[in-house]
Amino acid sequence: MNKTYKTRLILVTLSILLLFYLLNSQYIINCILDYSFLFITKLFPVSFLFFIFSSLLLDFGFTIYIERIFKIKSTNIYLFLVSMISGFPSGSKYTYELLDKGYINLETANKYIMFSHFPNPLFVLGSISIVLNDLYLAFSILFSIIISNFIIMLFVSRKDKISSNSYISNDFSKSLTNAINKSFNIIIIVYGISLFFYLISCIITKLFVIDGYLYVIICGIFDLTKGVFSTIVISNVIIRACFILFFIGFGSISIHMQVNSILVGSNIKYSNFFKGRIIGLIISYIIFFLFLLIKKDLYF
Repeated sequence: MNKTYKTRLILVTLSILLLFYLLNSQYIINCILDYSFLFITKLFPVSFLFFIFSSLLLDFGFTIYIERIFKIKSTNIYLFLVSMISGFPSGSKYTYELLDKGYINLETANKYIMFSHFPNPLFVLGSISIVLNDLYLAFSILFSIIISNFIIMLFVSRKDKISSNSYISNDFSKSLTNAINKSFNIIIIVYGISLFFYLISCIITKLFVIDGYLYVIICGIFDLTKGVFSTIVISNVIIRACFILFFIGFGSISIHMQVNSILVGSNIKYSNFFKGRIIGLIISYIIFFLFLLIKKDLYF
């Protein structure tokens, strides 16, 4: 699609959204308030704090100390752990920070972006386990994604060298201020993009009579959270879990847009993130069905 047609498509889409808003302003306002409440109460507290903490850890040489003490590569382990704990799209932010502060080079950053996509564990073991009404399936989804990313990390990091970066900040107030500013900027991007695509999915499902699998697919393609909760309409719990694994393992358009926005200006290739999601999703499904085979008497 060339730039002219892409521009026209964007203009038409925005015009339709604006017209719908004018005709259904109360519905749109309610959607915005619903999503804003979810974001502020569930996503913001965890993401914002982890964004600040991770930035401070880098400024004060956490990875350097680990490498000096254990004589091992620590940047990939650091990225894997903090991304896993805080959830997407934090992995792209952490990868950008490692590159920006000189802990890794661009070639390494383009590898690391492939295994930095994780759901927030609290969201999976809390909300998703409720949607599935099955804690084992929620654990299976979470560990399938963790293990698949770990396999990718081992594969892409095997030839990386230990960082020679020796920078350690000695000004806590400056580092904290920078961490807060950067974290707020990322949070605003995440909130704005997530809300935009959440509204698109709400408008589509409002305009057209859609149900069943198609309803779930449309919700999940645009907004991951709405997609996960929409799977409740599927009666078969295994199929429901497979949809959720796809939405989380690959990511919605909203997640991909967030990652792409965060990576702008870093020269880290978004295409590598996309490849990582395809590879990770395939591995995740294999591992997920292995978990099901362990409990085959319950699920088959």
